[in-house]
Amino acid sequence: MFEQMIESWFADYRSAYNAFIKAILADDKKAMNVYMNRTALATFSFFDTGNKPSEAAEPERFYHGFVLGLMVDLADRYRITSNRESGLGRYDVMLEPLRAGDPAFVLEFKVRDPEDEAALADTVSAALRQIEEKAYDMELVARGISPERIRHYGFAFEGKTVLIG
Repeated sequence: MFEQMIESWFADYRSAYNAFIKAILADDKKAMNVYMNRTALATFSFFDTGNKPSEAAEPERFYHGFVLGLMVDLADRYRITSNRESGLGRYDVMLEPLRAGDPAFVLEFKVRDPEDEAALADTVSAALRQIEEKAYDMELVARGISPERIRHYGFAFEGKTVLIG
């Protein structure tokens, strides 16, 4: 009787996590892309996102801040850091798990440069390559997190279009 009563209390429980957080935790890149593109199209202005990379990297900063804001819901499960040094450079966002068994995340953001990249997929590849080449995982590995538990995501932006890989 008590078991059924307790189960009924939690039957309608819905996580407070937004759809993006649920997707990243599930390693569902398709859902991450759908969420980001719908949100960008419905709410962002071209004044926010820009249309090309600039020396000041303003479009990248805008998206960086937006994604970082989405991550605050994970503060009870992750140590969330931004623009810190690790390995041979400075990553954009890192999520270090506070619970054993949870994955860690390294996120790198890039605005597509049409002079260097033919498509957003090339920008994603450049972001992922940067994570590897700059050894951004080094801090996580030094803290005892196995490389198999570390997920890398490259975010490519061009105006209101986003590609995550």
